[in-house]
Amino acid sequence: MTADAAPSYADLQPRQRRRLFLLTGLRAAVTPVVLLVLYYTLPLDHPLDVGNTVWFVVGFVAFATAVAWQVYSILRSPYPRLRAIEALTVLVPVFLVVFAGTYYLLDIGTPGSFTMALSRTDALYFTVTVFAAVGFGDIVARTGTSRVLVTIQMLADLVLVGLVVKLLIGAVRVAVDRRSSEAPPEAPPGPRDAGP
Repeated sequence: MTADAAPSYADLQPRQRRRLFLLTGLRAAVTPVVLLVLYYTLPLDHPLDVGNTVWFVVGFVAFATAVAWQVYSILRSPYPRLRAIEALTVLVPVFLVVFAGTYYLLDIGTPGSFTMALSRTDALYFTVTVFAAVGFGDIVARTGTSRVLVTIQMLADLVLVGLVVKLLIGAVRVAVDRRSSEAPPEAPPGPRDAGP
């Protein structure tokens, strides 16, 4: 269904709105769960080497491609606000899982890269604390490589929060403005019935 063929969200019946909102919420909940299942089940037992570093770079290129695709899909969506919610529930978990996997692989290949050996859960926890700028200090990067990766994540966090969110919000605004400018004008009110 294209944005032109779909009724506006305001024109939907309450039942249709609830259904649409429920489907958006379901997709928003399923995506992070699937990513976490993959994170915990994929065989991440090889140390971070040149081959894995290439995959890390490929992961960033894939993330940038996903951002571009999400912006495009928001622009084409009949319900861009809901589509933006879905986009964030895909992009943020992918971003976090890429870094968590990288930290985990680094710690396997270079023990002592952090102040404690990282399990997958520890790596994910560390990634989230860096992303949230909380920095409890219980896990700290100790080697040059780990500090470079953490620095890359901090800079990428700023890009994600600043640029990517701005792109998504801008795409929503453009899609909403386009949809409202393409909407047919309201019919002028008819002549009033003559009263008694």
